[in-house]
Amino acid sequence: MKWLSLVLILAVSGCTPTIQVEAPKDPIVINLNVKIEHEIRIKVDRDLNELFEENSDIF
Repeated sequence: MKWLSLVLILAVSGCTPTIQVEAPKDPIVINLNVKIEHEIRIKVDRDLNELFEENSDIF
């Protein structure tokens, strides 16, 4: 009976999962595809302001 329990304990302990944490071998690459529309909006806003100033009697 003792031998059976010893064999069971050894069998169960051999199946315990192991967790390994490793850093990736390749560097992490973050690719940001960002459109910058700030300048275009400023130009459009300025053009609209000038248009409204020139034709202020429309409204």
